[in-house]
Amino acid sequence: MEFYETSPRHDLTYSDVFLVPSHSDVGSRLGVSLAPVDGTGATIPIVSANMNSVTGPRLAATLARRGGLGVLPQDLHLQQLAEAIRWVKEQPVPWDTPLDLRPEQTVAEALRLVPAVEGHGIVLHDEHGTYLGCISAGRLGTALPDARLGDLLHGRLTAIDADDVTSARAAFDLMVAADLEFAPVMHHGVVVGTLSRTGALRSTLYEPALDASGRLRVAAAVGINGDVAAKAKALAAAGVDVLVLDTAHGHQQGMLDALATVAALGLGLPIVAGNVVTTAAVRDLVGAGATIVKVGVGPGAMCTTRMMTAVGRPQFSAVLETAAAARELGAHVWADGGVRYPRDVALALAAGAASVMIGSWFAGTIEAPGTLETDSAGKLYKESWGMASTKAVQGRFEKLDPYELARKTLFAEGISSSKIYLDPLRPSVEDLLDMITSGVRSSFTYAGASNLEQFHERALVGIQSAAGYEEGKALPVSW
Repeated sequence: MEFYETSPRHDLTYSDVFLVPSHSDVGSRLGVSLAPVDGTGATIPIVSANMNSVTGPRLAATLARRGGLGVLPQDLHLQQLAEAIRWVKEQPVPWDTPLDLRPEQTVAEALRLVPAVEGHGIVLHDEHGTYLGCISAGRLGTALPDARLGDLLHGRLTAIDADDVTSARAAFDLMVAADLEFAPVMHHGVVVGTLSRTGALRSTLYEPALDASGRLRVAAAVGINGDVAAKAKALAAAGVDVLVLDTAHGHQQGMLDALATVAALGLGLPIVAGNVVTTAAVRDLVGAGATIVKVGVGPGAMCTTRMMTAVGRPQFSAVLETAAAARELGAHVWADGGVRYPRDVALALAAGAASVMIGSWFAGTIEAPGTLETDSAGKLYKESWGMASTKAVQGRFEKLDPYELARKTLFAEGISSSKIYLDPLRPSVEDLLDMITSGVRSSFTYAGASNLEQFHERALVGIQSAAGYEEGKALPVSW
């Protein structure tokens, strides 16, 4: 990356900079590869944050199906975390994971899991596991809230036989021919997944992130306290593909000791460590065993660290300098936090990040943990909170005695409850991935880059005023 006819005199964040178009011989955005080269096996440079309100098993599986990587949070009990990893590994690759409910459950219960939008739906099985039928999410929106789901079945929704699908394109054509937007996928009379027309189309555009056994990839986070070695070994045994050692202040001795302990286990997995914002921290963490360093202190939407402590650093400069240091050491960085638009993801990659970690942006999606709530205006949302907030601290240390828990809670930081609204046009994390990756692919073509390594080299970045940033925004209303 180079700066365009200028040199920064102070640290910069994403809104301070822009990409300058260069000569390009890249003919199409679809001819661009977004695959990172950080050893994680991802095929797009998108990682979901290890936040309780962001990454659960369902989001991790959905993200991996489209080539990204979900990081399960460390606040889950070790047994739950191992079970979540195994669950992701069991999910289908060519199909979506069925949302399975019982016939006696109500429409209101179903609508807390999936909104009434086309391309989604639920599968019904009875208490014996017998398949009863499938209901499109759009149908849920026209039914009474207290109606039993079983009463909405009027013959089985047309199903797709897995043996009839020879390719993703064939699946799309099959659904078009049958005039289907959503359908269950059957194999020998058993539901093995669900499929939407858009999902079939996506399978022609994305390459899933798979392990050596052809299963979906997943990462998991562990803290730096307690028996870190035992936790790491348990997660490796469960099949985790990437280990993330995570703490708010990554450049501390406790992190270096934990890194050295995990690296010495020889698990053969990429080890991510963070968070940090300096080149000195990168050198220390890589020296202790990290292969990827997580960069970002304070830019997250749920984070109050900078306002509470004055600690942090503008994210673009932090990524730019740490990525250069990591590259010299044969390591990589993930840019964690601060992205609000696809442009920010592109800029993080231009600065040298191998992947970009996204938190709150994904919290308001169908696949994120938690249930859908409705505000007084009828808008759908999910609750989100910071990982250093009172809510997170109370959950993390629930086994402590009341006195010790009260002491830790007293010094909590971050937002304990925030409403993250579902975008009516993009309610799924896959919808957001479409928007992000299409923007980033175009960024590559403007830079004349056909892959991420070329983008790191060829990106031309300018510095702009606040007015310049505002000029780039679309006009929401007419003159």
